[in-house]
Formats: sequence, structure tokens, C-alpha cells
Amino acid sequence: ARRGRIQDRLTPHVMDNGYAIEARGLSKHFGDLKAVSELDLKVPRGQIYGFLGPNGSGKSTTIRMLCGLLTPTHGTAKVLDTEIPGRSAQLKPRIGYMTQKFSLFGDMTVIENLQFIAEIYSVAIRERAPRIDELLEKYDLVDQRRQLAGTMSGGQKLRLALACAVLHRPELLLLDEPTSAVDPQSRRDFWSNLFRLAEAGTTIMVSTHYMDEAERCHRLAILDRGVKVADGTPQELQASTGMHIIEVTADDPYLAQNALYCAEHIASVTQLGIRLRVLVPDHFDEPVALVRRHLDAQSVPAEVRQTTASLEDVFVAVTMGPEERAV
Repeated sequence: ARRGRIQDRLTPHVMDNGYAIEARGLSKHFGDLKAVSELDLKVPRGQIYGFLGPNGSGKSTTIRMLCGLLTPTHGTAKVLDTEIPGRSAQLKPRIGYMTQKFSLFGDMTVIENLQFIAEIYSVAIRERAPRIDELLEKYDLVDQRRQLAGTMSGGQKLRLALACAVLHRPELLLLDEPTSAVDPQSRRDFWSNLFRLAEAGTTIMVSTHYMDEAERCHRLAILDRGVKVADGTPQELQASTGMHIIEVTADDPYLAQNALYCAEHIASVTQLGIRLRVLVPDHFDEPVALVRRHLDAQSVPAEVRQTTASLEDVFVAVTMGPEERAV
């Protein structure tokens, strides 16, 4: 019930024609496995919309349904005003899609991959060379144009995959954990490119399990075992956890964690270096005193203060079970 209340508070009131994606009751079952269950979704045009969740939460399955690669078991969806899966063939020229695994041709050069994609999307012959040159320059691939794609670094492959995905100038870009196998600098560069695309009007849906990437999205949905448990801007989500966030700094964080782990009225304890993030349900009026009392009972010296929620705190709060939230 609390999950529903969080979603209701955070659902924006935007005109229907302002959405690139609308889904209602979208579900996908594989036998007894409910990979995605009753998903309602509205993705505003021209924004970066994030899917945050662990492996197996339904992110990839949802993206594959939205681009027409999987047929929903139940529910309906409209992508760029096109009903899917019924008219997905009409939709494909208008979207770009990137998987988490490099899916281009490793035994072809960079420019050969781009030329092949141009043919697939029937880009006009007179436009192909200028467009490819533009993308090589934009994504810093000029020096690699004759290099076999399979011999490139992870960051270079990521830039090439993005160049191929946007070559035909799609209105909507669907990215399935695209940065899972690259270094932090390549991730930052990739996100800079995404922001430039969004500023130019491209709608982007990107799934991730990185908290720092989720914080960069304009809006965000959190999935847990196929169910959407929260939806809003990162700031809205951080303000609506239903939890007090207490930070504990101790010389012996392991001892402090043991003192709090099974303590009464403590919903969650997470260690970050020498600090602990402690979640206390917001119906308790004096959470700092509560935490300090449990530490003093175990003679654990520590500094205790209340702080604001991080996106990781939000994720922990909305994915915990009812018995944990009601402690």
C-alpha cells in the first residue's frame, strides 16, 4: 500500500501529448515467472528517463517490450503515438536501441559498421558519407575509422554503439544498461553525449543499476521484482522515502553495525566506509535519540546525526518488505 502512495504522490500532471511512451498494466510472464507485472509508465518527450533496479528486476524485459522485440502478456503501450506490438514495424525506424552487450560486428571496421547500419535504416545514399563523418567527429572515432571493432577498447566500443544507434536520427533512444562494462571516465563521457542528445530533442530511456547514473536522469522509475515501486524526479524520490536517514560515524563501524542491525525500530543499516546509513520509519519522532540509545546500550562510541536521503537510501526504503517498514 505504501508503494502505491509513493507513486501517487510523485506522478506528474502532464498533458498526454507530452509523452513519448505511455504504458498501462504492461506485463510479461515466462511460464510462472512474472518478469514485469502491471507496469504503468509515462515518459515525457525530450527527457532522460531512468530505470533503476538490480539484475532480474524487469528492466531489460520492459525495454524489449517497448521496442517491439517482446510481445506483452497483458497490458497496452503506446510509443511515439504508435500502438505496440500491433504496429511495431512502423515504429522501428523512429527508435534507436542499445543492448548492454556490444552487438556490432567485431570483424568489420568502424566505418563498415556505420555504413551497414546506414543501409539497414535506408539512409539516403547522398546523406550517408556526411552523416558518418559527422558521427566519427562527434564521438571521437576519427582515428579508429579503419580499426576492426572487435579490437577496440570498451569506451571506444560504447561510443561506436551509440553512433550506430543514433545514425538515423531516432526520436527515441532505448538503452539497456549500456555502461555496465566500461570505466568511470567512459561512463561520464557517455552521459555527456546523452545530455546533448536530450537537449536536441531526443527522448532517452536508460536502464541502470548505478546510483550515480540514476541521479543524472530527469525522471526515474525504480523496479523491484517486476513491479514499479516508485516514480519521480530524483529530488522528489529523495524527499519521499517515508524514512528518517541517520548517519553514524564510528571508529569501529562493524561493532556499531552489530549494535544496530537487529535493534528495535531500525529498518535498515548500511555501511559506507567508516559511516553507517541507518533508516528509521518516519513515524518515530526522535530517530537520533533512538539510534544513540541503541549504541550506548552496547557501549559503542559514535557520532550520530540526521541527514538527507541519497538515492541509495530511497532504493533501500522502497524495496524493503512490509515487515521491515513497520518496525
